[in-house]
Amino acid sequence: MTTPVYLDYAATTPVDPRVAELMARHLTVDGIFANPASRSHMLGWQAEQAVENARRQVADLIGADPREIVWTSGATESDNLALIGFLRANRGRGRHLVTSCIEHKAVVDTAHALEAEGFEVTWLTPGRDGRVTADQLREAMRPDTVLVSLMAVNNELGVIHDLAALSEVAHAGGAVFHVDAAQAVGRLDLDVERLGIDLMSLSGHKAYGPKGIGALYVKRHPDIRLEALIHGGGHERGMRSGTLATHQIVGMGEAFALAGDEGEADQARITALRDRLLDGLADIGGIHRNTAVDVAVPNILNLAFEGVEGESLLMALRDIALSTGSACNSASVEPSYVLKGIGVPRALALASLRFSFGRFTSDSDIDRTLDALRHALSGLRRQAI
Repeated sequence: MTTPVYLDYAATTPVDPRVAELMARHLTVDGIFANPASRSHMLGWQAEQAVENARRQVADLIGADPREIVWTSGATESDNLALIGFLRANRGRGRHLVTSCIEHKAVVDTAHALEAEGFEVTWLTPGRDGRVTADQLREAMRPDTVLVSLMAVNNELGVIHDLAALSEVAHAGGAVFHVDAAQAVGRLDLDVERLGIDLMSLSGHKAYGPKGIGALYVKRHPDIRLEALIHGGGHERGMRSGTLATHQIVGMGEAFALAGDEGEADQARITALRDRLLDGLADIGGIHRNTAVDVAVPNILNLAFEGVEGESLLMALRDIALSTGSACNSASVEPSYVLKGIGVPRALALASLRFSFGRFTSDSDIDRTLDALRHALSGLRRQAI
């Protein structure tokens, strides 16, 4: 049986073997398995040391102090803690949040939940390239705006926000700036000081680390207070209680260290892979780029194919692992809300696929994908005539 080509790295990355090897040493009785909160014996101290080393690895990648890293179960929880935790803790200062209509569902659904609590949300509509401009944000700011939340890299389009410009506007208006950076690790420079980021959500499994682990960067500043969402034990400086998953944490730390060491080389190679796919499709008509590649990371490419339905094309490409949108919406027959949000016509939105490449994608994977696409498009378009 032929092994499928995996081009769905934006949904999840495989764990790097070097990361998996390290994680395995933190699971069993002959390794570092103890509870890192058990400070009465050496095994607990060793686990705590492993956790703190990983915290430092994550902090180093984003130019932060290790004390500013709060472990969570993933970027979804980090987004919830950032938005709900901050707005509840600061409701006396203001009750207004600014975000965009094409954020990840972890932010969109959380913002809707906050609206049900009585907070007010301004939903910005990005331009056709999927980006919110500094001028748009400036117009949306109000005296009672306390938080702005905009993602670094869109998970369906791959487009990059100008974080430095947006944070400058947010701070000028007296607001705190939160960034969902799940798709950005190893792909962008995420120096929080230079970019003016106050809160940042991070994910392990989008960066060749394990699923089920993430972090929230929380700038150490008197104006940045969070109300805990999970109680019991006062772990993580009272912001997120629960026994720390040592093996997952060391996995995320190692993955982030590798991203710092190898991210630039990875991106150069992945850019060549993306261009190989685009060059191979150049002579096929009726293909539209939903991704503005000149302002996007190279590992995510969203394309629309005229004359076919995305789901039918996906089924015809059974040996290629792709997505018709974010994985969270893969069971929906409605077009992607992200594509609708940037004005892609419904027919093209329904005919769109997201290709996402990664560390283990090869030239032969791209060539197999091109062959499969040509065959599938030819057959489907003939049927539609």
